[in-house]
Amino acid sequence: MTARTTFRAPVDRSPAEAMATSIGDAWRAACRSIDRLDARLLVQHVAQCTHADLLARPERAFPAAQAECLDELVSRRANGEPLAYLIGSADFFGLTFEVSPAVLIPRPETELLVELALDVLQALPAPEVVDLGTGSGAIAISLKRHCPQASLTAVELSAAALAVARRNADRHAVDIGLVAGDWFEPLEGARFDLIVANPPYVAEGDAHLAENGLPFEPRMALTDGLSGGDGLHCIRTIISQATAHLLADGWVLIEHGYGQAEQVRAALDEQGFVEVGTWRDLSRIERVSGGRLR
Repeated sequence: MTARTTFRAPVDRSPAEAMATSIGDAWRAACRSIDRLDARLLVQHVAQCTHADLLARPERAFPAAQAECLDELVSRRANGEPLAYLIGSADFFGLTFEVSPAVLIPRPETELLVELALDVLQALPAPEVVDLGTGSGAIAISLKRHCPQASLTAVELSAAALAVARRNADRHAVDIGLVAGDWFEPLEGARFDLIVANPPYVAEGDAHLAENGLPFEPRMALTDGLSGGDGLHCIRTIISQATAHLLADGWVLIEHGYGQAEQVRAALDEQGFVEVGTWRDLSRIERVSGGRLR
């Protein structure tokens, strides 16, 4: 007797469902569209697993709902959206910070600013410090964690960014003052031992603003928006007002862009700062300039 074969119509599966049924499958599938490391971090984020889990238990189940979520994130990453926004966090100076499109993503080169600031603060018993344009709060919180005797004030114009900074301060259990305002505007009469800032310094119209995920980051944190400007308007504003907010022998340290060091030093010289200098980041780019109030 000949066995009868029952025909079954193929079942339509969504791209996400077809992508993977295990975390190992998910990682391999994502690697076809984006960088391998980015793919791994997205899988870990969606599956709430570790790198060790991926290596030791690649057969761990990856449900359809997670596959759909990963599919969307992979597409967004392939379209250039920064990984930090997709997973909602970024590492800086040994700490993990919440980030969102309301704040600039902390960069490794900015760690130089923190290192230089800590060098200034180590000799002071109870220094007063202000971080202008704090964004996610990464600089201020890192300074407070490594110099607990310091009193930190962080100023931010964007209400949405200030909310992120507040959550990061709570996350890392640090007591810092978070103030809404534009540079020194909310600090009338206040003086500090150290002023640090990573202000907007990319010239409006610079081609780099359209590259490397920058279109997804807050424009006001990248450029002053002045048509035909050189990107130094915010830096010059901070330096011109810094002397009125520094204690005797106080320092100002400012991050800036490639090729701007000479102009930043000139602005510091004009305001009477001494020991004016520039420091290079790990890529040997002149990244931070500063000086001491005479």
